[in-house]
Amino acid sequence: MSIFGNRVPRIEDPRLLTDGGTYVADLRVPELDGAAYVTYVRSTIAHARLTGIDVDEARRAPGVVAVFTAADIDLDPLPPGSPMFNAAMTRPFLADGVVRFVGEPVAVIVSERPEQGVDAAELVWPDYDPLPVVVDPLEARRDEVVLHEAAGTNVVVDLAFGRTDDLFDGCEVVVTQEAVNQRVAAVPLECRAGAAAWVGGRLVQWSSTQHAHGVRDKLAAVYELDPAQVRVIAPDVGGGFGAKIGNYPEELLLGWLARRVGRPVRWTETRSENMVGLGHGRGQHQTIEIGGRRDGTVEAYRLTILQEAGAYAEIGSILPYLTRMMAPGTYDIPKVEVNATAVTTNTTSTVAYRGAGRPEATAAIERAMDLFAAEIGMDPTEVRRKNLIPADAFPWDTPTGVTYDVGDYEQALDLALDAAGYDELRAEQARRRAAGDAVQLGIGVSIYVEVTAGPTAGTEFARVVVEADGSATVYTGSSPHGQGHHTAFATLASAELGIPIEQIRLVHGDTDLVARGEGTMGSRSLQLGGSAVHQAAVGVVDKARQRAADAMEANPDDIVLDKAAGRFHVAGTPPIGRTWAELATEAADDGDPLAVITDFQASQPTFPFGAHVAVVDVDTETGRVVLRRHIAVDDAGRILNPLLADGQRHGGIAQGAAQALLEEVRYDDDGNPITSNLADYAAISATELPSFELVPMETPTPVNPLGAKGIGESGTIGSTPAVQSAVCDALSHLGVRHVDMPATPERVWRAIQAAAGAAASA
Repeated sequence: MSIFGNRVPRIEDPRLLTDGGTYVADLRVPELDGAAYVTYVRSTIAHARLTGIDVDEARRAPGVVAVFTAADIDLDPLPPGSPMFNAAMTRPFLADGVVRFVGEPVAVIVSERPEQGVDAAELVWPDYDPLPVVVDPLEARRDEVVLHEAAGTNVVVDLAFGRTDDLFDGCEVVVTQEAVNQRVAAVPLECRAGAAAWVGGRLVQWSSTQHAHGVRDKLAAVYELDPAQVRVIAPDVGGGFGAKIGNYPEELLLGWLARRVGRPVRWTETRSENMVGLGHGRGQHQTIEIGGRRDGTVEAYRLTILQEAGAYAEIGSILPYLTRMMAPGTYDIPKVEVNATAVTTNTTSTVAYRGAGRPEATAAIERAMDLFAAEIGMDPTEVRRKNLIPADAFPWDTPTGVTYDVGDYEQALDLALDAAGYDELRAEQARRRAAGDAVQLGIGVSIYVEVTAGPTAGTEFARVVVEADGSATVYTGSSPHGQGHHTAFATLASAELGIPIEQIRLVHGDTDLVARGEGTMGSRSLQLGGSAVHQAAVGVVDKARQRAADAMEANPDDIVLDKAAGRFHVAGTPPIGRTWAELATEAADDGDPLAVITDFQASQPTFPFGAHVAVVDVDTETGRVVLRRHIAVDDAGRILNPLLADGQRHGGIAQGAAQALLEEVRYDDDGNPITSNLADYAAISATELPSFELVPMETPTPVNPLGAKGIGESGTIGSTPAVQSAVCDALSHLGVRHVDMPATPERVWRAIQAAAGAAASA
C-alpha cells in the first residue's frame, strides 16, 4: 500500500499535548546551572543622537550582576544582511552614537533573577538629542533625512533590471494602480529566546530558531571561532513564520555576555519587545501597470517596487528579487518588467515572513488582472482563463528567467469555481445590487504559482541509523516549528525499513548531532529533507541486504526484506533470515553501523500552484467586512499526509486573510509604533474566520523522488489577493476601484464615501 495520502495522526502531538514542549525558557540542563538573566534596555525614540547614557544607578540595583553599553562591547558591528547591500549600513550590538528605531537596544543588564533586570532597566537614563524621523519609504527615497551618515543615502540596494519606455506600445488598454502590501508582524506564540554557556572552551547556545546551523555559522563569524567550537541547539520552537530564520543582535551577544560575567546567561523577550524587535514582514509599495487588448489578452506588465528595509538592512531588502521571479504568476504575458529599490526608515527591520516575496508578487498580478478586467468590462475569471499558461506547455520559461516545473492552472481554477458555485454567487450578488441592500456580496478569485525550495536548486542532509534494538533514528538538517516533521520523516523511513513509525526517533536542531543542514524555510522540508530521508533509508536497506547476504552466503539480489516481520531472508526461504536488530548488532560489533548519510540535491526548485475563491459580506453603511466562505485548491504535488498538508493550508489561509482584513504594523509620524502589543495589533482569531473549504488536487513534480512540492506558504499566497479582491468586488458597482490592505471598516467606509463624493461632483 502506498504511504502517500494516508492521514496518519501526528506522533509528536501526545507529548506536546500532555507533558508540553521544551522551549528555550523551559530548559533545565546542567550547562545552564547558575545562569544569570539578560534584559535589554530599548530606545523609546525613533531617531536621535545618543549623547550619553547613565547606568550607575542601575548597576547598584538589587540583584544586578553587570550593566553594559556600546562602549563596553569589543565586537565588530554586524554587516548588512547581504553582500549586495550598502556596506556602510552596519548594525552595532547596542546603539552606538545614534538610535534608529524605537526598540533598538541601548544597554543590557545581567541580573540574578529576570524581574530584577526589568526593575533595573527603569534606572537607565539615556541622553537623546532628537533627529528628524522618516517612516514613509517614499520620503526616505528622497534622502532628505539619512539614517546612516556613512552610507550617504537611504538606498540599501537597487534591483534594477531595466525599463523599456515602449513596453505598452500597441496596447489598446493600459491600467495603472498604486498599491501597498503593508507591513505585518509574525507574532509567533514563542517570542525570541536564547541561552549561552562556555563549556570546555566551546560556545554552546540554545536558540529559538528555524536554522540552527545558520546560527552556528554566524556565531562562529562573530566570535572568530572555527564552527567546530560552536554548538547550537534548537529545542522545541514555538513558531517562526520566517522571522526566526536570521540572527538578531540580542541573541548573538549572549556568548559575549556569558564570557564577560563568567557564567551562563538566559534571555527571553516579552511580547511587547517582540512586536518591535522581531523583524516585520512585507512592506512593499507597488506601482502596478498592465496593458493589453479589449478582448482580454494581456500583452505587457510592469511592477515597480519600493521596499521598506527598516532601520537596518536584513533579508527583507532582497525579497523583491523573489517578487520579480514570480511576477508573471500563472499567466502567459509576453513582456514583463520588474524593478525594485529598498530604503531604510526609522522602523523595525523587515525580514522574511510566510511566503517571503512571493505573496507580494501574487497580490500585484492578481490585483492587476482584476483592474484590467474591470477596465474592459469582462468577468475577472474569464480574463484570467484567457491568459493562463496551458497545461501542455510545461516546463515553462517565464520572461523573468524562471522555469516552472509542471502545472495545470485552468483545472485548479475550474475546481475552485465549481466548489464555490460561482455562477450562483454572481446571481446572488446581482439580486443584492438590484435591491440596494446595505450588505453587499463580494466574490474574489486568485490564481497563484509560487517557488519553493528556491530560489535556486536546494539541498538537505539526512542520516538514517538502525539501532541494535531494531529501532531507527533519523537525523535531519531540517528543523520543525509546528510542521509535523516527526510524523512525515518517520513515515518515509518506515516505508522503506518496515520499522513502525513509533519506533523511529527524529533528531534535529543540534549542530553536534546533525552534521549540516539548511533549516526550515521556503516550504522546503518535505521535498528536500524528506527526499534525503527517503534516499538514506533506501541506502540502509541496501547495506543491510548486503550484510544479510554475507551472513547467509547468498547473492544480495536474492535477499528480500519482509517489512511486516522486520526480517531479511533468501527469496523462497522465509524461515532462515536476519532481523534488523540482529543485523544492527552485528554491524555495531564490526564497527560499521547500519547507517547511511545522504545529501539530497534537487535539480531545480518546485512551483506549487492553486486557485482560491473568497466570499465576503460588506456593510456599505459601516464598512464592516465579514469573510463568509473561503474555497482553496492548493496543488503541492504528491501529498504524503493530508492531515499535515491541510494543517499547513488552514494556517496559511488564516494568515493571508488576516493580512487582507486586519493586520498592519503602524507608526506615527515620529516613528512611535502604535501597534506594539496584541491589544492594538489585530491578529486574527477563529471568530473572524469561516470553516475553510479545501479542494484536493495533485500534480506530481519530476524534480524529486517523492513528487512533492512545498505546502507551508501556499495558503497565504493564494488567500490574501482573493480576500482583497472580494472586498473590492463588493464595492465596484459603487465606483470603488481599489482598497488597500488591510480592508478595515474605516478604510472601506472612506473608500465608499470618496467614490460617492467623486460621483456627485462628476
